[in-house]
Amino acid sequence: MAGSQPTPADTAREAVVEAALGTLDLDAKARLLSGQDMWTLPALPEIGLKPLVMSDGPIGVRGVRWTADDPSVALPSPTALAATWDPGLARRAGVLLAQEARRKGVHVLLAPTVNLHRSPLGGRHFECYSEDPYLTGVIGSGYVTGVQSGGVGTTVKHFVANDAETDRFTVNNLVSERALRELYLAPFEAIVENAHPWGIMTAYNTVNGTTMTEHHHLVNEVLRGEWGFDGFNVSDWMAARDTVGAASGGLDVAMPGPRTVYGEALAQAVRDGEVAEATVDAAVRRVLRLAARVGILDGAEPVVAEPPAPVDGEALAREIARRSFVLVRNERGALPLKPGTVALIGAAARDARVLGGGSATVFPARIVSPLDGLTAALPEGTLTYAVGADPATELAVADQGFTLRAVCRDADGTVTGTRSAPGGLIQWMGSDLPEGVHHDTLHTVELTGTFTPRESGPHTFGIKGMGAFTLTVGGTTYYDDVQRPDKDDPFEAFFGAPVPRARAELTVGEPVDVSLTCVVQFPDDIPMKVITFALCHSAPRRDPDELIAEAVEAARNADTAVVMVATTDRVESEGFDRTDLRLPGRQDDLVRAVAAVNPNTVVVVNSGSPVELPWREDVAAVLLSWFPGQEGGAALADVLTGAHEPGGRLPTTWGSLADAPVTRVTPTDGELPYREGVFIGYRAWEKAGRTPAYPFGHGLGYTDWTYESLETDGTTARIRLRNTGARPGREVVQVYVGPAEPDPERPDRLLAGFASAEAAPGESVEVTVTLPRRAFEIWDEKAKAWAFVKGSYEITAGRSIADRRLSAPINV
Repeated sequence: MAGSQPTPADTAREAVVEAALGTLDLDAKARLLSGQDMWTLPALPEIGLKPLVMSDGPIGVRGVRWTADDPSVALPSPTALAATWDPGLARRAGVLLAQEARRKGVHVLLAPTVNLHRSPLGGRHFECYSEDPYLTGVIGSGYVTGVQSGGVGTTVKHFVANDAETDRFTVNNLVSERALRELYLAPFEAIVENAHPWGIMTAYNTVNGTTMTEHHHLVNEVLRGEWGFDGFNVSDWMAARDTVGAASGGLDVAMPGPRTVYGEALAQAVRDGEVAEATVDAAVRRVLRLAARVGILDGAEPVVAEPPAPVDGEALAREIARRSFVLVRNERGALPLKPGTVALIGAAARDARVLGGGSATVFPARIVSPLDGLTAALPEGTLTYAVGADPATELAVADQGFTLRAVCRDADGTVTGTRSAPGGLIQWMGSDLPEGVHHDTLHTVELTGTFTPRESGPHTFGIKGMGAFTLTVGGTTYYDDVQRPDKDDPFEAFFGAPVPRARAELTVGEPVDVSLTCVVQFPDDIPMKVITFALCHSAPRRDPDELIAEAVEAARNADTAVVMVATTDRVESEGFDRTDLRLPGRQDDLVRAVAAVNPNTVVVVNSGSPVELPWREDVAAVLLSWFPGQEGGAALADVLTGAHEPGGRLPTTWGSLADAPVTRVTPTDGELPYREGVFIGYRAWEKAGRTPAYPFGHGLGYTDWTYESLETDGTTARIRLRNTGARPGREVVQVYVGPAEPDPERPDRLLAGFASAEAAPGESVEVTVTLPRRAFEIWDEKAKAWAFVKGSYEITAGRSIADRRLSAPINV
């Protein structure tokens, strides 16, 4: 199925699906295609169908509740997973996530995100793999294969061209057919062909005038017709707008519920002759097929009867992290660390940023910060710590030092239910309410408890959310009013900035009572009932110059200075794009000041997406750690001490915004033209003749490699290389293909394949890379077909798009 021959088990499942479908009336069928709440499709006991549960899941499986009470393993971010250039490792990540899903009663993960890094400003960049469609497709295929080998479905998203966050609900992206085929559709096509996903999620945006939840051509003709996709197609949450348009456009399931464009409205559209019942049957068939595959349809044998052997989540999270870290600079052998004293500097070293903001958020049971990891790994007495500069320029959700619970009351003030609140964020979606609490009678939710300061001075408290709030700290009410949004945006409550509302003088170690009460109100036209707000806080703001001076003194007295710089969830998150690529706060000043007094300065960059590093030539080493997941600090210690080599290579180009060839993410009059065509990422940098800070594919290890020979017959490339360094190592051999004669309509070269090689010092190894036919094809818009372009090509093998070690001409 989906491009492969059905097995006897597939045929047996289809028979059960058809029998079940045949017994359902129109109302039951229409109900099945509409979410019953935030995360589930309804049970149909008359056919032995249990509720189908979905969950966000790019880096971990959150489950149906947005709470740290139900912790999840947090793996490194998707950019980190792609930086491993290892589809086998992506598959193992998927197996772990399937294990987590089964533990939480989840049948389908709303992942992976395979949109491309069209512009470095994309706010959800960290949740997508790469700027390159081939690398994205390979890593995504590994992830999907791993998840589904555990009997859990995937929904590859967001189909298609959801490559930025600005006006994502309404933007009309104007994309040529060639760019769609060669870039934006390509990862989806590869994953459908190689991994046979059980689901696809359609995007919010419009493509060439048709909203994606109604895009008959791309969904029914391309995805299902040409590619043979046989899974279900679910809307992004609240994306479906029109009953008849969605049904005709190939949308199977409208989420979330209970109010969607399907259900009763769909049944009525059939009765009115606006939608054929056969269209509804086809959608129901695909949903029942999914249910059969995951084992919740009576009489159908699930695809995976015995789940894979258990996976150690903490160990895998640590392995992926160290394999993802990209060492982009290492002068004078600054890394691994030499024996001696180390000054660790930076707020992110103590309070780790391990994942990006938005729907990818999960709550791990533990987080190993860089300070934790290095303290454990280095000899006692050799490590000092200084904050240096805080990247947070806004309040953060209450976390360290807070002990909170949520208290729900009705209009009379009677307590109707309580729930612990490990952090300051309340995010209750749909039916996810504390036991005994009902939307109809819920009047207020109070976040209440204590805060124990880590330092003395003026602490700032604030509120994130919309509505009527009362904020009390230490018995004093500082705010009792209505907080309104800056703009009319359905996601403002989720992604808007916290507003400072209180300033209280507190003493280190002395607990104070805190309380934030929200009056619950639901707009009449809201499709789902969501309660979301947060108590936010920031510690006393010390003079930045003082903090930098303290860090400089620590660095001056140490053999090595390790500076952690980071973005924040107000810089990188779902819901908005970036406006620049600068590090927030005074972090650039901090690095320059430290590097001026310690020539052995190592900078660790804790961001999910490219940032500008204006001081990069002034420091000894630069290591990119992405959002490294819950074990990031342990993995960082592994790599800095040399216990393990940093294994990552750049999945996307890093450079300054001024030099970046493609930057536009903001629509004009609702439209965003992709004028660059097929030239994004390294293709665009090369076409523009610009040199980035660090090119696509770049990454250093702790040994040296000599590329000895390249042989190719046009279908495979064989590369022999030797480890000429002093320690064992792993190399990612990258093979690029380009026309021998420059062609302004085609990229100079494309990534055609890659392979990993491992060798001991002095050892020679050979790798074989298959060259896909697609590397020699372009999409012919007149013929509306792939065209194989005959002629002379150059095959190159090397360490990055810019560091090409060997080349060979071929004619095809």
